[in-house]
Formats: sequence, structure tokens, C-alpha cells
Amino acid sequence: MMIREATAADWPAIWPFFHKIVAEGETFTYPIDLSEEQGRDWWLLSAPNRTVVAVDDAGAVLGTAKMNNNSWGNGSHIASASYMVDPAHSGRGIGRALCEYTLEWARAAGFRAMQFNAVVETNVYAVKLYRSLGFEVLGTLPEGFRHPSKGYVGLHIMHRAL
Repeated sequence: MMIREATAADWPAIWPFFHKIVAEGETFTYPIDLSEEQGRDWWLLSAPNRTVVAVDDAGAVLGTAKMNNNSWGNGSHIASASYMVDPAHSGRGIGRALCEYTLEWARAAGFRAMQFNAVVETNVYAVKLYRSLGFEVLGTLPEGFRHPSKGYVGLHIMHRAL
């Protein structure tokens, strides 16, 4: 597996799993009826922020990550990132590789920490992954997310110093 910069040409490979994940409404705070154009505009970031893809030896997109500053102005020294792995390729370490990549990017770019603003508490695989990489839950917004089958669940704010 290789991680490289995403290009507009990657979007047709990203969109099917991006759309599936968002439409399921279980892990992202995006509108479940997000259009392809909106999704592309929200996901494919321009410099100094970045979007990358994880690809296999044949060049097939397995997952993607976007990384950016979490805030602007006097809060712009804190990074953030989001990840999506094609469900057909889950459980193969792609999410971990993407997360590690974004941490290295943030460190090299001079950020002091990484913060995730809205990790759905029922997304146990993501929470476990982030904890294993040194993130801590700073707090949880009770009932901050309306899960389609579990009802109102918490949203974690997670943080890791770089």
C-alpha cells in the first residue's frame, strides 16, 4: 500500500465508498443526502491543507484522508483530520496507516497537536484506533449525534499532542 496526494482524477474512485459511508449516517456529521459535488468540495482540500489516498499496488483507491488546520487565527496551530476507508478493505490497517500519515504531516507542518472535534462514541473501531495512537478523549458532548439505529449518542472531542 502506498499513500499519495489525491487528485481530482481520484474522486470517481473515492465517491462510491464516501457516499456509502455518509449515507449510512453512522460516523460522520455530514448531511446523509450530501451531493457528489458537495462531497468533493468538502473532501478534496487545497494547499496548505491536503487530501491523500491509500492505494494498492495496482493503483486502486483503498481509503482516503483529509488533513487541515482545526481552527483559524490564533487557533491555527492545532491540526485536524478525517478518514474514510472503503468498507470492502476494512480491517487491513489502512485506517491506521492514514492516521499515522496525517500525524507525521501535522508534525512536519509545525502543528502542536491534533484534535478531532466529533468522533461518534459508537464508532468503537475509530475510538480504539485513535486511543492506540495516543489520542485522549477530552470530553463528550452528550447526545451530540443522532445515530440512525442507536438514537442520540455522544460525540467525543479527542486530542493528541505532537
